[in-house]
Amino acid sequence: MSTPAVPTVLFVCVHNAGRSQMAAAFLTHLAGDRAEVRSAGSAPADAVNPAVVAAMEEVGIDISAEVPKVLTSDAVQASDVVITMGCGDACPVFPGKRYLDWRLDDPAGQGVDAVRPIRDEIHRRVAGLLAELGVEVSDER
Repeated sequence: MSTPAVPTVLFVCVHNAGRSQMAAAFLTHLAGDRAEVRSAGSAPADAVNPAVVAAMEEVGIDISAEVPKVLTSDAVQASDVVITMGCGDACPVFPGKRYLDWRLDDPAGQGVDAVRPIRDEIHRRVAGLLAELGVEVSDER
C-alpha cells in the first residue's frame, strides 16, 4: 500500500477533550497542509478541557475554539493512520488501516502542571509520526 501524498491521521480518545485535541493541534502546527488531521471521541465531552487549552497556549497553540466531536466509522475509513489514546473497544477497526495505540495519562480532572508532561510526550510522538510518514515538519517550538 503506497503512502498518499497527503496522509490523513485520526486521533481518538474517549472524550476528545484532551489528548486527541493536543495531538491534532500539534500535527496541524508541525505539518501544516502536508497532512490532514481529524480528532474524535467515543463519548465526546461538552468542551475541551480548560487545563489542556492553557497548556497548549503556553506553547503558542490556541485550541480554545475546538469542540469535541463524536467518532464515526466514516472518519476512520477516511483516515490512513488511526491513533487511539484509551478509547478501548469503542474504536471501530477496519482492515487495511494502520492503527497505533498511544498509552498516555488522561488529563481529565488534572491541572496544567499535570497536563504539561502529557502535552510534551504527545508533541514528541506526533513529531516522530510525521518523520515516519515522511512529512516535513515546518516549525518546531
